Amino acid sequence: MQLKPRTTKQAGDAAEALALQHLQRAGLVLLERNYRTPGRGGGEIDLIMRAPDGTCVFVEVRQRQSASHGGAAGSVSALKQRRIVFAARHYLMRLTRLPPCRFDVVAVQSGVVEWLQGAFDAM
Repeated sequence: MQLKPRTTKQAGDAAEALALQHLQRAGLVLLERNYRTPGRGGGEIDLIMRAPDGTCVFVEVRQRQSASHGGAAGSVSALKQRRIVFAARHYLMRLTRLPPCRFDVVAVQSGVVEWLQGAFDAM
């Protein structure tokens, strides 16, 4: 019997689950998963977490098989960053008080998790 290869979606979901476990072990609490803005052309945030100090952490999870072409962390383009910031602003509009925020990237490459805190700033 031949095993069916994993789809890109399945691989991405597995990387996201691995990243979530990693962040939770570090003391972060999950607030939202796969937060999307309404309508076309908006943004999506893989994980929204709260750090122990109250910081709202917007997390982009990237998974790659190899380091070629910049690897997982290098695949977060300026356009992707703008979309994440757009979605973060949309999310924050729902809150009555704005917490400190940061944008992190969790890169999963060949089963290794690398957490880049403050990977980029809001533009």
